[in-house]
Amino acid sequence: MSIYTSEYRRKLITPEQAAVIIKQGATLVHGMAIGEPPALLAAIAQRVRIGDLEDLKVFSLLPMQHASRTILAPHLLDKIQPYCWFLTAYDRELVKKGLNYFVPNEFHQIPRLIRDYMDIDVTVTCVSPMDNAGFFSFGTVNDYISTAARHCQKLIVEVNRHMPRVFGDALLHVSEVDAIVECDTPLLEVIPTPPKPEAEVIGRLIAEMIPDGATLQLGIGGIPNAVCGYLESHKDLGIHTELICPGMVDLIKKGAVTGRKKTLHPFKHVFTNAIGDREMYEFMNDNPSMESYPVSYTNSPEIIAKNDRMISINSTIEVDLLGQCNSEFLGGTQFSGTGGQLDYVRGAFNSKDGKSIIAFYATAHNGEVSRVVPRFQSGTVVTTPRMDTHYLATEYGVVNLKGKSTRDRALDIISLAHPRFRDDLLKEAEGLHLL
Repeated sequence: MSIYTSEYRRKLITPEQAAVIIKQGATLVHGMAIGEPPALLAAIAQRVRIGDLEDLKVFSLLPMQHASRTILAPHLLDKIQPYCWFLTAYDRELVKKGLNYFVPNEFHQIPRLIRDYMDIDVTVTCVSPMDNAGFFSFGTVNDYISTAARHCQKLIVEVNRHMPRVFGDALLHVSEVDAIVECDTPLLEVIPTPPKPEAEVIGRLIAEMIPDGATLQLGIGGIPNAVCGYLESHKDLGIHTELICPGMVDLIKKGAVTGRKKTLHPFKHVFTNAIGDREMYEFMNDNPSMESYPVSYTNSPEIIAKNDRMISINSTIEVDLLGQCNSEFLGGTQFSGTGGQLDYVRGAFNSKDGKSIIAFYATAHNGEVSRVVPRFQSGTVVTTPRMDTHYLATEYGVVNLKGKSTRDRALDIISLAHPRFRDDLLKEAEGLHLL
């Protein structure tokens, strides 16, 4: 029996008792994505539901079903003020109705926003079981929650035996915790959808640009998944990424990713968030090659650039003829968020022999809408500025915009569009005095 067992037992309470710790008008931050603590969030929502807790300010990022069905449920939003650093399908409609407040950010800056600009009353998150030395692990989440855990008045953790124990800067000691609850609800799983035929084409094109020994950052979705499928014969790849996903873990298992040639954290697979399936979570558990760090570290452009041959692969919603990328606005409203895209675009380009690649399908809505547009609609935001855009890729090819004139850039970007839209784009380019 660990010498810390008595302290653990002393702090162990029910979710309902833990919810009582939260006071009227409190500011609460909860673990994101797979780190959402279901029992705690349900107990907090119940207090709100019965009228025992009001004026609660809740900060989320990438809210998933546990948060969306409890503290972010629409019928509770007359008593809760939700703030979000990144949107999902669950809360886009709330934003449109003015019921959820989006906080613009670059992902790597959120820990600083927490330290310097916020007064957090309570932080709640899911953690792995305590080890004999008295340490929990943040598991699949580290991002901003490791900072919020240490810059709040009260920290409540939900211990889940399914949460993997992860190394790196991912440990939390029982002495830092104010209250503990237990819940063994299986972790949420996100199963990648099979890539579209266009994604397979893009994946193959991008894989050809990645040298052996490169260090990878991949987003989530069909295109990154397809890229992974074409990297199985590569050698000594490394991982330094915001998000680790099943495709990347498959590359580790198959020996394509070893981390042997990494210039920063060799032999270690570095990430700040993990979203995948149970098999991936089990692979991560107690695996010393898997290291998690706060997002202020993993997404710092300066840190990213220390990885030689850093290859960053992200997606976007649309690109204009100047090379600007909108990756977060759709239909005139906030659709997602900046996330770590600009962090990695800048970090990868500043890496020795690095490449930043933004990949996207040439069309949307079954081919009826071009994702290459002459100019963005009024009010649309720019996620990656034209000066930062490096490589762009669609199923029609790959172009490098760096060092090129506005004329050559426009022609290159038009070459990525579906052929049926190219003539109109050329005319628009002339009207914009780009040609």
